[in-house]
Amino acid sequence: MSEQELPPWLKEQVSRLQQLQQNLQAIMMQKQQMEVESVETDRALEELKKAGADDAVYKAAGSVMVKAKKDDVVKELEEKKELSATRAKVLEKQEARVKENLKEVENKINEMIRGSQGAGPKPKAE
Repeated sequence: MSEQELPPWLKEQVSRLQQLQQNLQAIMMQKQQMEVESVETDRALEELKKAGADDAVYKAAGSVMVKAKKDDVVKELEEKKELSATRAKVLEKQEARVKENLKEVENKINEMIRGSQGAGPKPKAE
């Protein structure tokens, strides 16, 4: 059965399935970016712990590096790490919800296909 032969109710569900798959992919990419950012932040904090109290510390400010107090930079990085962890939890919840919706739509499509292969009338989309 080609896509042009698909009944409207099935096209609608397939379209919804594709949209959910795209949403899931976007969420997973954001989650991966958050993980990379978290690893980078951890590395930076590790290096700062190695630095002495009198060592010069610099931080990026756009395309330039500026001298900063070690304690201030550590505080900023710890806040950034906390924010990243919160955002990662939100993304995990979104991912779980989208996966659940995907499963529901897949099951609905399978039910619709099985129903349309029988002798009864075609089910209507909700």
